[in-house]
Amino acid sequence: MFNFCSLYSGSSGNSLFVQTENTKLLIDAGESAKKITEALSLLNVDVTQLDGILVTHEHSDHVKGLGTLSKKYNIPVYANSKTWDAMPEQNTKVLDINHKYFQPSETFEIGDLKISPFEIPHDAANPCGFNIFHEDKKISVATDIGHMTSQIIHKLEDSSFILLEANYDPNILKCSKYPYPLKQRIAGPNGHLANVDAGKTVSYLMKSGLSKVMLGHLSKENNFPELAYKTVVNELIENKCDENRIRINVATRFSPSPVIDLTS
Repeated sequence: MFNFCSLYSGSSGNSLFVQTENTKLLIDAGESAKKITEALSLLNVDVTQLDGILVTHEHSDHVKGLGTLSKKYNIPVYANSKTWDAMPEQNTKVLDINHKYFQPSETFEIGDLKISPFEIPHDAANPCGFNIFHEDKKISVATDIGHMTSQIIHKLEDSSFILLEANYDPNILKCSKYPYPLKQRIAGPNGHLANVDAGKTVSYLMKSGLSKVMLGHLSKENNFPELAYKTVVNELIENKCDENRIRINVATRFSPSPVIDLTS
């Protein structure tokens, strides 16, 4: 067994779930502990069975329920030192025994999962994406990316599945009600990834075996699920990729996505 599910995804809150026969892992806890517990129960998973929570970065839409969830259910939390320092409210809630530290360039293990973090450009203390390995499979989580780099592409190569950010459409962002400085932040080099850039990334990664992708962290105001999907498919066609060779899902904002079987 090697399964993936997005429990919540979007600017309002993010939490992902990865499961093998022996290990259950959350990536981020950006909704309330109650909501995350309820979402897990829909998958017939008891929150007390979690082996750990990985933290990508300290922004509230990724750590809102982190401290409460960890303290209430005695769950280890894995973050790099700069991220721990940047979230004092969550830091103080987590019991000392459950403070786990990783280096962004070093691989570590949680149960039968091997975790390899990599740095990403975003306006946070030390934000990370993750490569996750189980047996002969590699999957990746890459959101909150201000711009795609050759280093990130290299880290994503050979993934069979990716949860990839498709945050906004540039034309909608330009016309949105957001104040100009916020628009600049989102579209800037340390902001978020646009739909078209997600499409270009997927097109390139199909060459190294990418067969499944879930588009995530969509903006509520500056994007639509149908538009993100269509933009990515159009990029695949533009780059002469066979769109029938890849399964594309879009993560839902307020409820769990379909469970993705990563073994097939």
